[in-house]
Amino acid sequence: MFEGFETRRITVRGAELNLRVGGDGPPVLLLHGFPQTHLAWHRVAPVLAERFTLVVPDLPGYGASRGLAPTPEAYSKRNLAAVMVELMDGLGHRQFALAGHDRGGRIGYRLALDHPGVLTRFAPVDILPTLEVWEAMDWQAALGGYHWLLLAQPAPLPETLVGADGPGYVRHLVDRWAGHRDRLDPAAVDAYAAAYADPEVVAAACADYRAGATLDADFDRADRTAGRRIDCPVLLVWARRYLKERGRRHLDVWRRWAEDVREVSLDCGHFVAEEAAEDCAAALLGFFSGDQ
Repeated sequence: MFEGFETRRITVRGAELNLRVGGDGPPVLLLHGFPQTHLAWHRVAPVLAERFTLVVPDLPGYGASRGLAPTPEAYSKRNLAAVMVELMDGLGHRQFALAGHDRGGRIGYRLALDHPGVLTRFAPVDILPTLEVWEAMDWQAALGGYHWLLLAQPAPLPETLVGADGPGYVRHLVDRWAGHRDRLDPAAVDAYAAAYADPEVVAAACADYRAGATLDADFDRADRTAGRRIDCPVLLVWARRYLKERGRRHLDVWRRWAEDVREVSLDCGHFVAEEAAEDCAAALLGFFSGDQ
């Protein structure tokens, strides 16, 4: 995986980031989600690298990245966005495009709101804004997304429960969320699961979700009240087998947050960049190239 990419380790704002860098052309930052690592992009990255310079990190606390204290403040998407801006600036990229899946997409839209003018284009993959998810949550959504509530509980409850078998819990989530389980590379799934044998990774994930239930929602609410909007083109790439539309269109939700929004929906589960790699890569390639 990531043949031809350079592996680097860079410390930014106290976060020790493990990342891959490769390709040639305008810069693109690829951010993975929970419970994965940067390997989530292993099938899409080679396609994009033909036209773009890619920076593909493990998010702080995930995979092989370390360094942040497991607190909601450290794992607020505001702080993580600032980490990513400083990382890219240190690599010589003052402006860049960004695709973010799951947690990575939440960092992405917070980055767009907090640092206007930095993103040239933004592709959230299979998410809606955090506040919108909380406000629309009913008992059915809570059953489907129970991990939002479990991982946000006060320490040490979720750390103890998940930490009892972190790798087993990750495999449970992969099986639960995948629409085409057979399309996931077993080596990648093994790497995702193995990371959660480390209590530090489990603690980071819990801090991430605690931030989502507190600070992240507060920041979203403040921006929505103030009328702040994303200032670059947005492409929502979403999975019809996971992010189902219930009473409202995802496109309409995102248009509350950005002026220029378009969408691509794919027949897959939540792991879009692996289950529908060719279609996902084509959508991102066209969007980042300005063809759509």
